[in-house]
Amino acid sequence: VQLVESGGGSVQAGGSLKLSCAASGYRVGSCRMAWYRQAPGKERELVSSIRSDDVARYRDSVEGRFTISQDKAKNTLSLQMNDVETEDTAVYYCAAEEDLGVICSRDFRYWGQGTQVTVSS
Repeated sequence: VQLVESGGGSVQAGGSLKLSCAASGYRVGSCRMAWYRQAPGKERELVSSIRSDDVARYRDSVEGRFTISQDKAKNTLSLQMNDVETEDTAVYYCAAEEDLGVICSRDFRYWGQGTQVTVSS
């Protein structure tokens, strides 16, 4: 399984950025996937997750600004980031539960290498 993030970069506060996660060896939509982020000196935190039935959840600080989506045909996960804030600066990681056949693993066992997002004021 390989998850490869792209789309990170530098953006000014109030701007937009779209992150993508291309999966290989894994079927997007089979189990829950998520975006995490880790800012310098801070612990990794869950930003948003999406279930196989497309039900999405967000942490409070990004609710209404970020949108997670999955394209099962293209086998990709995305995160549209709008109205970004300096506090959104972090390395963003794509993660996926393992498909165990009958059930999913409930924890995120597959991780990408991360993509840097830097928001300037």
